[in-house]
Amino acid sequence: MADRPLTQEQTPTEDQGRTEQQRKWRASVRASLETTTGRSLAQWVEIAGQCPETRPRARQKWFKDVHGLGQNYAMLVMGEAARAAGVPRSTPEQTAAALWTDANAAAIARALQAKVDAIDGAITGQRKTYATWSRRYAFAAARPGRPASTVRLGLALEPDADPRLSPPGREGWSERLKSTLVLVSATEVDAAVATLLRQAFAAS
Repeated sequence: MADRPLTQEQTPTEDQGRTEQQRKWRASVRASLETTTGRSLAQWVEIAGQCPETRPRARQKWFKDVHGLGQNYAMLVMGEAARAAGVPRSTPEQTAAALWTDANAAAIARALQAKVDAIDGAITGQRKTYATWSRRYAFAAARPGRPASTVRLGLALEPDADPRLSPPGREGWSERLKSTLVLVSATEVDAAVATLLRQAFAAS
């Protein structure tokens, strides 16, 4: 059975919805921060207090432009700074609700989740800007499209695997997801999409 998000009563952790490989990678980012940058995580948290930006993307850009800090390190520092400031961590349900605000897109997301739940061994993860599904590594992800009533589905398949697939744009998820499919209704999440999800799972 696929891993499901935690309930409201459970406390989410930083590694919620991540594979063993993904957890090891995150640990390596944390371990290499001081060696790579010359500053400890605690020092970077102090620097984070000087950031004039409030939005996550703007804060991430500030770290890069002002301090040369890459995306992975910036996200680590921002998360630690939030915890140090006592900002409560959202549950997966809360994060998903904030992501899928359009009713049609939310219905598509639920249809995709149902297909993933039928894949034995699939792991569901919830990020602020997209939902992700993994085996050893990410095999699919979904986020609201433009317009917001649509959903962009990323898959760990080459674009030529299916005529409906196209190369990804600047999606914000793993580079392993080499193709995208735009879905405009939950009825499009059919047996063919389920097959693509299973193929991507097998390749991951």
